[in-house]
Amino acid sequence: MDRIQPGGGVVSAFHGMTYSIVVLAAFGIFADIGQAQAQAQAQDQEVTFQEADGRVQIRIGGAPFATYVYRDEKIPRPYFCNVMAPNGVQVTRPNPPDPILNKGNDDHPEFHPGIWLAFGDIGGTDVWRNKGRVRHERFVTEPRSGTGTFAVENVYETTDSPPRIVCRELCTYAIHATARGCLVIMESDIVCSDRDLTFGDQEEMGLGVRMATSLTVEHGGGSIVNSEGGANEAGTWGRQAAWCSYYGAADRQRVGITIMADPANFRPSWFHTRDYGLMVANPFGKKAMTAPDDAGVPPDVTLVKQGQHLRLSFGILVFSGPESVPFDGSGDYKAFLDLLRSSRGKE
Repeated sequence: MDRIQPGGGVVSAFHGMTYSIVVLAAFGIFADIGQAQAQAQAQDQEVTFQEADGRVQIRIGGAPFATYVYRDEKIPRPYFCNVMAPNGVQVTRPNPPDPILNKGNDDHPEFHPGIWLAFGDIGGTDVWRNKGRVRHERFVTEPRSGTGTFAVENVYETTDSPPRIVCRELCTYAIHATARGCLVIMESDIVCSDRDLTFGDQEEMGLGVRMATSLTVEHGGGSIVNSEGGANEAGTWGRQAAWCSYYGAADRQRVGITIMADPANFRPSWFHTRDYGLMVANPFGKKAMTAPDDAGVPPDVTLVKQGQHLRLSFGILVFSGPESVPFDGSGDYKAFLDLLRSSRGKE
């Protein structure tokens, strides 16, 4: 059994719990121009929000980036959907998936909406399969165009009547333009103030992405690569890695998403990857990801004592660029770590 110790990282307290997510997103210029010019152009990209009907439309430099959904009758947890790369190509599967464009790859539309953080077993409740819910309580900081930030209070709870609160979370999002692409840095801090909290051992635990069908290995000739040199599902599933990238070709450019795990997390992440387009960073599924068929290996349990905090931090890089330029996942990961150090040094 793994026990999470308190301390470390940056915490913003709220109602006896904390959870903060910083989103650093940027549209880069990947044409044959100098890096300095690309950075200057990226800095001119203003982040704007338009909030209505349980959704926040996010645009960068006037171009669509993503939609943050916090109220959905079919998907009772927050998520980002219809995420666009800097060149305007959609990198996540449409939400909901088009049955014609995604024929043969339209499974789990309510489990895999785009980019999400969810857990198949958190305090005995399954919010991955929507058997529990993550309820939007309120905006702590309203989305304000130009600032690139907003903050949300959420409550994990059961669907009983009355519902039982499992834990609480506070999510803060800050979006900035850089030259590289769209980098989403997620810092999650979860706490239960009135009882111990456990996380179970499943594949369906952690930060997930469902790729656009045209970019997948199985349906579009895409690729999955990780920091350890693994390739595609056969070489990346169940492997721990600092980062894992899923990309394909569109408009003669390499387009995709890289998930990067913060080394400060309580444990490195295993990656639950599928050639059909799923990629999940999962630090909880010790047995599920390493010995799923071994009856002699007991399931793992991650225990967070009452009032203590579980911190998770990930980077999500949404990118596009010329196929002629070699893919540099290690360089992207270094830039992610540099941004973490820089942001935490200011706090």
